[in-house]
Amino acid sequence: MKARYQYRFYPTDQQRQSLAQLFGCVRVVWNDALALCKNSLKLPSNGDLQKLFITQAKKTEERSWLSDVSVVPLQQSVADLGVAYKNYFDSLKGKRKGKKLGIPRFKKKTNQQSARLTLRGFSIKTSPLRAGFNNKDSVYLAKIGNVIPIWSRRLPSQPSSVTIIKDCGERYFLSFVVDIEPVNIDAKNQSVGVDLGIKTFAFMSNGTKAESPIYSKLDRKIRKLQKKLARQPKDSKHRHRTRIKIAKLHNEIADTRSYFLHKLSTKVVSENETIVLEDLNVSGMVKNRKLARAISLQGWHEFRTLCETKSQKFGREFVVISRWEPTSQICSGCGYRWGKLDLKIREIKCLNCGIEHERDSNAAKNIEKVGIGHCHDSKCTSRRSKTTTVVSVDEA
Repeated sequence: MKARYQYRFYPTDQQRQSLAQLFGCVRVVWNDALALCKNSLKLPSNGDLQKLFITQAKKTEERSWLSDVSVVPLQQSVADLGVAYKNYFDSLKGKRKGKKLGIPRFKKKTNQQSARLTLRGFSIKTSPLRAGFNNKDSVYLAKIGNVIPIWSRRLPSQPSSVTIIKDCGERYFLSFVVDIEPVNIDAKNQSVGVDLGIKTFAFMSNGTKAESPIYSKLDRKIRKLQKKLARQPKDSKHRHRTRIKIAKLHNEIADTRSYFLHKLSTKVVSENETIVLEDLNVSGMVKNRKLARAISLQGWHEFRTLCETKSQKFGREFVVISRWEPTSQICSGCGYRWGKLDLKIREIKCLNCGIEHERDSNAAKNIEKVGIGHCHDSKCTSRRSKTTTVVSVDEA
């Protein structure tokens, strides 16, 4: 299976200029080809687009500077546009799973920049397979020079391509595409159900829970700088500096969330044979104005994607149950159904069996039961009276 290994690197001032020129050429070729595709009745082939916007464009005065960079990323830019249109049409026809994709859009200078190189455009001088961590092995990039990434881990195999990335916070990365083999690790548990939340990110059916990182301090700084950005005139130096500050704060939040999600997903997948999650309607939940910001910061979809990908790597079974399963409305002990509860009710005492449940822990146990094949209807699901909170039951 394919995987990406990403490393950060620090280019010199001259390499920064060369990379800026490379990103600009890739962006221009993409935008020129996309403009023609949108105005054409029939989608041109990749060969015709490369001939028109690379080979012939280099001979004109307006695009003669395309010859200053390697032709490999320019050709890959046209190829990526063809893949983007294919995915868009497959999404319209229903051949592609997941959310429907939109039509390809033009690239902007202020967004994240990238350029992809195949084996013709890069080489690793000393293979990281035989070297230790944090070594001095360099990567040669065509017409850019040698760069030394921070080798935080070894590459498992020789890469087939590399993508040079510059994010909005002006950080540079090399993202290698490599082949990896499945990992065989014995699981400690047979199955686990995971209920996702906001303050407590994940409740496990085995009783463990994972607290979510606190993003509120960084989020307040971003909101303050965004107000400052709105008052500054466009195309000014002060606005550009403020935009960079906002991008760096967003990167800090994203890095904190990514580290937490990777660590948690690896722990969950490596210790359990079957992982069961609930299909959450996140797009509908963020319409709640009071919880939209908190939900968006959690990264529930990213956690699901990581669990699914790592399940394939470790040879685990990944199950997603329907969002309509009443996991919060049923006692995990006896199957008694008490109905919908307000979000402020965190503890429940079943009127049928008398067991006290924590709301999220009870939901995680029900998620696990549904995921491994148990049905709620096999137990007592009748509802004879209204379920109350634990305090109300004790007072009664």
